[in-house]
Amino acid sequence: MLQIRTFQTELPFQYPFTITKGTKTHQKALVVALGFGPFLGWGEAPEISYYPETVASMNESLKQSFAVTSRYSLIDPQRFWHFLHHQFPEQHFLIAALDIAGWDLYAQLKRKPLYEMLGLANPGKLPCDYTLGIDTPALMVEKLKAHPAPVYKVKLAKPAEIDLLRTLRTVTDKPFRVDVNEGWNYEDTLKLLPELQALGVVLLEQPLAKDQWEEMVALKAQSAIPLFADEACVEEEDVARCAAAYHGINIKLTKCGGITPALRMIEAARQLQMKVMLGSMNESVIGTAALAHLAPLADFLDLDGPLLLTQANAQGLTYDADGFVSLGTRPGIGVQVVPTFLKPFS
Repeated sequence: MLQIRTFQTELPFQYPFTITKGTKTHQKALVVALGFGPFLGWGEAPEISYYPETVASMNESLKQSFAVTSRYSLIDPQRFWHFLHHQFPEQHFLIAALDIAGWDLYAQLKRKPLYEMLGLANPGKLPCDYTLGIDTPALMVEKLKAHPAPVYKVKLAKPAEIDLLRTLRTVTDKPFRVDVNEGWNYEDTLKLLPELQALGVVLLEQPLAKDQWEEMVALKAQSAIPLFADEACVEEEDVARCAAAYHGINIKLTKCGGITPALRMIEAARQLQMKVMLGSMNESVIGTAALAHLAPLADFLDLDGPLLLTQANAQGLTYDADGFVSLGTRPGIGVQVVPTFLKPFS
């Protein structure tokens, strides 16, 4: 039988984190441990305000299905995902946490790191962006200077906030990725494209609302900057629809339901000649380490979740002073959890 334990974490951000959809000072998450003998596999799913699942609801769903889930024989992580997919319909976040834990446990049992289990090369030293949440110009410059990185992801909400980008460009020559989280309209985006390009923006993420497909198709035809889908690409069935409207997709393990569907989404994107970004939902070391193992399959990486937080609930990722990240050498996803930051459910 699988041993199943659940925990909750609430890790503080270094700075209040503001995007189009609001501000938060702490990141709540469900952490799941799947055990077999002396081995423990770890998974994580954060709570995101604009998605329906909460830490409490995920834990309650798993609690109600505990007897059935614990009897599952983990002989193949992909089959385990299909079991979870039917056991917890439409609960992508919970499935993601369990799927990640399942892969971690399975790879540990095989005494291999996850990337090797997936037939991938050691990712090595990975370039990591640093995300600048919306703030005053002075504070955004302060954040940038405090966190050297090979590329910066800049959150913007209103078209007028391009002034923030102009200010940041005066203090760095590093590339920018701009993420609007559905905050702009077609006319404003089209008008801003030339200046975004001039300011060194190499990627524009979800500028329009996720249901504005016709406008995005028109925008793609006129944009020299690669346009990436985030909110418009949640699960596997969304990939094909995004091909006409975006140059690439942002795949997030929590959003899509874990490692298993992420692998299929990457394959589908490649067949459609789309670019792939592996993205963050402010996961801690646990969720970010799982994502890092898939790095050889991606064009762009967003692995800065732990950098935005002031506490680490696990060891297993090493960030250097230049903004590059490396995996550890342990089997599975390679994390060693710090129990101090895990609060069991009562």
